[in-house]
Amino acid sequence: MAHSPLELQLIAALEERAANHGIDVVDVEVVGASKAPVVRVRIDHADESLPTISLDEVTSANAWISEVIDAVDPFPGSYSLEVSSPGIARPLRRLHDFERFAGQDVSLATTATEGRRKFTGKLLGVVDGRVVLSCDDGEHTFAMDDIRSAKIKPNYDELVRAGASSKEG
Repeated sequence: MAHSPLELQLIAALEERAANHGIDVVDVEVVGASKAPVVRVRIDHADESLPTISLDEVTSANAWISEVIDAVDPFPGSYSLEVSSPGIARPLRRLHDFERFAGQDVSLATTATEGRRKFTGKLLGVVDGRVVLSCDDGEHTFAMDDIRSAKIKPNYDELVRAGASSKEG
């Protein structure tokens, strides 16, 4: 996955402490001006059998996440911290994520400098360390180093139907 060296440094530091809190660091993103950047940290439960992390759990994780970032001290000035759940358009960062969410629709962008860079299709999983995606024009395989970003592509029609059926019951 294409992450900046700073994002990789923050991911590594956060992952060291996350296990002690039962947290999975889904993704880290540093955006905005370099003088006052925003650090976005997406977290979930490390135990995949649990439901998606709650707002209260996200709020309680803010303190230790802030401590870790302050200890790394990557910014000359202030920064803003945004901690959230992965959401329905969950980013996929590790090989394990691509295995775990096989069968889901995903959108994927590559680091290619020529030709097609964006793909949308059904994630088939991982074969020989490469991500396999089934698109309208056939199957495509990607090395992890060639993936700039990938995220689950929510099917809003299914979400609306699921919400309607849960209200009927």
